[in-house]
Amino acid sequence: MSLPPEFHDIAQRVNNWGRWGADDEIGTLNLITDAVARDAAATVRTGRRVPLAVPLRQDGIQTGMVPGRVNPLHTMVAVNAEMFGPGTVATSDDAVTMGLQAGTHWDGLAHVSHSGRLYNGRPAASVTAQGRAAFSGIDTARHIVSRGVLLDVARARGADRLPEGHVVTPEDLAAAEELARTTVRPGDIVLVRTGQIQRYLAGEREAYAFPSPGLSLRTPEWFHARDVAAVANDTLTFEIVPPEIENLWLPVHALDLVEMGMMQGQNWNLEELSAACAEEGRYAFLLSATPEPFTGGTGAPVAPVAIL
Repeated sequence: MSLPPEFHDIAQRVNNWGRWGADDEIGTLNLITDAVARDAAATVRTGRRVPLAVPLRQDGIQTGMVPGRVNPLHTMVAVNAEMFGPGTVATSDDAVTMGLQAGTHWDGLAHVSHSGRLYNGRPAASVTAQGRAAFSGIDTARHIVSRGVLLDVARARGADRLPEGHVVTPEDLAAAEELARTTVRPGDIVLVRTGQIQRYLAGEREAYAFPSPGLSLRTPEWFHARDVAAVANDTLTFEIVPPEIENLWLPVHALDLVEMGMMQGQNWNLEELSAACAEEGRYAFLLSATPEPFTGGTGAPVAPVAIL
C-alpha cells in the first residue's frame, strides 16, 4: 500500500527538515539545550533511581518476527585465564552478538526511510551494508540527558494494562499529562506507558509482540506541537499493530524519525517507574538515556535510568 494523502498531510505539518540547518543529523535532540539539561537536574528531589531496561539475554524479547534482529548470544572467550603466565593475575572476558535493537533501545534517525528519503532530506541510499548509516548514525546522539515525563496512559484510563487493540491517541496523552499534573515542555523526553511489557515479563513473548497497543498516526502532531525531544514506550513496535489503517505499516515510525527527526525507543520497562511516580505523586524526573555509540548504527541498546 502506498502512503495515503492522510499521511502526507501530517508529514507536511510536522516536518522539521532544515529547521536546524541543512547539515543537521540529530533532529529534535537539538531541543535539549544546556538550559534544558540544567532545569532537568532540578527535578531531582530524593535521588531515587529507577532502571528502565530489560535484561539482555538469549531468551529475550525477539521471537523472529523481525528478521535478523537476534537476541544476545553471550559467550565467554576467556575464563580465569592467566594470560601473563602461571600464578599471575587471571582474567575472564566475554563477547556478544546481537541485534542492536534486540532489547531496550533507541531507533536512530537512519532506521527508517520513506519515498527514498531519510531525515533532513538525506537519500535512503546513504545507508549501505558496507558503510552503514552515512548520516544520522546513532553515534551522533552523543548525550541524551533531559527531563523525562511519564505519560502513564494505562493508569490514566484506570487500567493496569491497555487492551491489545488500544490505539493511544492525543486525547490519551492529554489525559495522562493531566494525571501527571505537569505540562510537557520543549526538550522533554516523553515515556508512554501502556503496560504491554507485563506480557513479556510474564514470559508471554509472542503475545507481547503481536497484537499490541501502541501510538496512533495522530500522535506525532501532539509531540511536534510541544517540541518533544524524544519518545519511548513499553512495546515492541512502538505504534499500534496491526495498524489502524489497514496495510499501512509503520507510518508513525516514518513521521517521527524521517519527518520530525525525533528518535523513538522501544521495549522500555516502565512498570517500576509507574509505581514510583504514583507513590511520590510526581511524573517528571531527570532521565539519563544515552545510547551505545555504534558508529553508523541505525539504532542501539540503552540502559536508561530515571532519577526522582
